[in-house]
Amino acid sequence: MTTTSTPGQTTRIGILTSGGDAQGMNAAVRAVVRTAISNGARVFAIYEGFQGMVDGGAGIRELGWEDVGSILHKGGTLIGTFRSKDFRTWQGRRAAARNLLAHGIDRLVVIGGDGSLSGLDQFRADWPELLAELVASGELAQEVADAHPALMFAGLVGSIDNDLVGTDATIGADTALHRILEAIDALSSTAASHQRSFVVEVMGRHCGYLALMAAVAGGCDFAIIPEFPPAEGWEDRMCGALKRAREGGRRDTMVVVAEGARDRAGEPITSGYVRDVLEDRLGEDTRVTILGHVQRGGSPSAYDRWASTWLGYEAALEVLAATPGSVGPVIGFQGNRVVRVPLVEAVARTREVPELIRSGDYQQAMAHRGGAFQEMGAIFTELVDPTQEEVTPSSRRIAIIHAGGLAPGMNTAARDAVRLGLRRGHTMLGIRDGFPGLRDGQVDELGWAAVEDWLSSAGAELGVRRAMPTTEDLYPISRALEDHRVDGLLVIGGWNAYQAAHLLHRERERYPALRIPILCVPASIDNNLPGTELSIGADTALNIVTQAIDRLKVSGAAAKRAFVVETMGRYCGFLALASGLAGGAERVYLHEEGITLAELQADVEWLRQSFGAGRKLFLAVRNEAANPLYTTDFIARVLEEEGRGLYDVRQAVLGHVQQGGAPTPADRLLAARLVSKALHVLGEQLAAGRDDGGYVGLVQSRIEQSPLEHLNDDMDLKHRRPRHQWWMALRPVLRAVGDNPA
Repeated sequence: MTTTSTPGQTTRIGILTSGGDAQGMNAAVRAVVRTAISNGARVFAIYEGFQGMVDGGAGIRELGWEDVGSILHKGGTLIGTFRSKDFRTWQGRRAAARNLLAHGIDRLVVIGGDGSLSGLDQFRADWPELLAELVASGELAQEVADAHPALMFAGLVGSIDNDLVGTDATIGADTALHRILEAIDALSSTAASHQRSFVVEVMGRHCGYLALMAAVAGGCDFAIIPEFPPAEGWEDRMCGALKRAREGGRRDTMVVVAEGARDRAGEPITSGYVRDVLEDRLGEDTRVTILGHVQRGGSPSAYDRWASTWLGYEAALEVLAATPGSVGPVIGFQGNRVVRVPLVEAVARTREVPELIRSGDYQQAMAHRGGAFQEMGAIFTELVDPTQEEVTPSSRRIAIIHAGGLAPGMNTAARDAVRLGLRRGHTMLGIRDGFPGLRDGQVDELGWAAVEDWLSSAGAELGVRRAMPTTEDLYPISRALEDHRVDGLLVIGGWNAYQAAHLLHRERERYPALRIPILCVPASIDNNLPGTELSIGADTALNIVTQAIDRLKVSGAAAKRAFVVETMGRYCGFLALASGLAGGAERVYLHEEGITLAELQADVEWLRQSFGAGRKLFLAVRNEAANPLYTTDFIARVLEEEGRGLYDVRQAVLGHVQQGGAPTPADRLLAARLVSKALHVLGEQLAAGRDDGGYVGLVQSRIEQSPLEHLNDDMDLKHRRPRHQWWMALRPVLRAVGDNPA
């Protein structure tokens, strides 16, 4: 049968998921479909990966706007996945080309691993020859081949292993880390009760991302990863490290092993072997937990929803703008920026890693994983060894203080700061109850065992106060610093913490005891601090909001209902916008954009028409300070009144629940990187005899330092937020996936 159909004036896009499933694939699929429809294109799902393309028929079906509704919170992939052997053959790709052109499709978005993306690039290269063969056999009309001279595509990486070289995060990796940390936290409590050891095996054939990050975030004692195989005699070193941890007061032992771990002779290191070593050499009662495919399951994290939505949006725009002859990229993240990486280069460098490991070039294998991966490896080495560096005359007394609002992860940051500081030869002090506590001399020395249980706990064991030092407080504060011989100050907190540090730094000429280096570490759910793209606590708060939205939507599933949800954040709309994307909101109201009566009226009209056409659920998210008069209650009442009985309205002000809960893996890892950098800076300044002040932060993929003198330069001081907020780039993404153009 000859294929004669052409796409006419409407661009047609195919989308498929291939290889192993990863949480967040559904968010990407939804974004591709809705962004394409918003731009006037038609989208066809290719079911069961490349196999659906080979089989054709019902394997290729058009998707509408509502077909991808209510899938954000679901794991797996709505359109199925499959590792197709047929597609690897010429005949399979020939059939795939014929079936695509039967629907007028010559643009693809493929979500999968490096094998899927390699197959995609091969398909692109073969396309002209495949079409020529189909025309010669009479299976394809020449005019159809002429209308589709090239295959255009964009690739997204769906892989819980986070193994694509050139990008920082792949779809599914964050959620997989959530699953692992949930298991490790649960195992830690039972292990401590019995003074028992656990060996936890996680996924990662050639990539140790999950194992290393879980070890840091979970407070584990030892980790074995593929990129850096342990040298001969590693068993003795492991047992020595675990014995030192026990002597340091630890009641449990936790070892993480990547499934692909091997020694330097290339022999596998299994979790069972590690268990036997611990039992034989240490006499430890040891259990093995192999997490397996539970790491792929469950509802995606907030990050894997909003970030995957952004990637899907960019992928749709990429293929819509593509022209014949262009080579499609892999779209991913570097830090919090979307980047386009050449597909062939990314896949080739990813496949170099196993070869580097086999050849014994472990340093280069680690380097391929990026700077943050190497940094975490070094931090982990320090965190697991309670042996303090020799105290010398250059050693210093560094005090830790919290200030501002409570943020999940403050305990993590304090714990890591204590342990890293001790390892670097310093005496670590804890100031209780914020700056009022410092004024009153509430300063205690902190040891390794004192912070044992702080890693995953909510709250702030040192206490936290929003109170800023007054002019009258400066003298008693300086006396307290002098009395306790404080050489450096590590301030962990939000805007008030930064302002307090700035005040002390500014007054150091009047009070000699204030002539010490002061470093600020960002911890605020508002995510509104200078010099950093993310603050400790923001990811945890975002996940809490997203989970609350999920539950609210379930409560309204049996009725026609509109929800108006209010988030915290003061004048910074990060929580509102990111949770709106992660929760599937149709509208988000931000202070940065404001709210007008005309916009509310337009929203009411749209909502009335939408529910009249069959809508069953609507979600709006409002930042708490979006407008002083158009409050959450006001908006809910307006929607209710103007709905004229088509739907009912419920409002939910989430409040301080957003500051509670155990810190997420992302917040634990960010805390470790930030305090490590801050302590390095403090150490350098103390060694040089300087009294500079500064603040550290995450800027794209790097941890950077800025001087306290520049604190106010990049801030909108009236609204306590940075002048430039990277996440505002998500606004057009929300409009593309939230506003049905029909």
